[in-house]
Amino acid sequence: MKECSSERFIISVKVGPKGQITVPVEARRMFDIKVGDTLMVMGDKAHGIALLKSDDFYKMMGDKNGN
Repeated sequence: MKECSSERFIISVKVGPKGQITVPVEARRMFDIKVGDTLMVMGDKAHGIALLKSDDFYKMMGDKNGN
């Protein structure tokens, strides 16, 4: 499934044998994800999994230094 707009998208990805996924180019562009960036994986059993750039996560948590 692939549905994209300038502000939203829904794209399916497959989990490989090592448990890896590829972040789709649409997501990398929209969220300015570059090679070497660190992503936070957040999970809630009732609501699912979310990915967030670590810089954005730390800003959201009030730690502008990423510590």
